[in-house]
Amino acid sequence: MLTVNEIPNRLPYTKPFLFVDKIQLVTESTIEGCYTFKKDEFFYEGHFRERAVTPGVILTECCAQIGLVCLGIFLLYGKEETFGNFQVVLSSSEMQFLLPVYPLETVTVKSSKVYFRFNKLKCEVKMYNQQAQVVCKGVLSGMLRNGDI
Repeated sequence: MLTVNEIPNRLPYTKPFLFVDKIQLVTESTIEGCYTFKKDEFFYEGHFRERAVTPGVILTECCAQIGLVCLGIFLLYGKEETFGNFQVVLSSSEMQFLLPVYPLETVTVKSSKVYFRFNKLKCEVKMYNQQAQVVCKGVLSGMLRNGDI
């Protein structure tokens, strides 16, 4: 069984496209993790001129990395005898954006499994700011694979 500290090390991402600082909680049906958007993230330059705002696609990616991929790693790791070349493909996303996220803000992603079968994981995700307000929410699905294609 993986611990919360081991899950981020198994992600198939590296900086500057890694949006997971810490996993705080994981069970067979839920996960919670956080990320702090650094002031010098590559996507802030030019988005927007007067005040940088985190793009919705990046918020979606953060939700997917914590709420779908990290949970998927935890679920697959428990089922497989060996755990090697983990792969994931986002198959659908439906997100609503409610509040902006600025540089230096820490967000928390909470995800609940809708189903996990035939290596397809579907989750309901919510992202919260430091004031516990919902920043964005939605449903994400992806196909998970452990091993080479």
